[in-house]
Amino acid sequence: MKTQKFVSYQKLSKKARKEIDRKKRSGWGTLSPATQIEEPHKLYRRNPKHRKREEDFYA
Repeated sequence: MKTQKFVSYQKLSKKARKEIDRKKRSGWGTLSPATQIEEPHKLYRRNPKHRKREEDFYA
């Protein structure tokens, strides 16, 4: 088997650089960006916190 010679990134062809960049941008891995957002504690919530309990009480 022949081993590939090391070629610096700057000297690679445009096509080869695109392929390397595409592999680096493959994904988030195990990290999920949606789970990283923390809800602000001062956020106004339209729904009452204990709506279910109020309905059971008056029913």
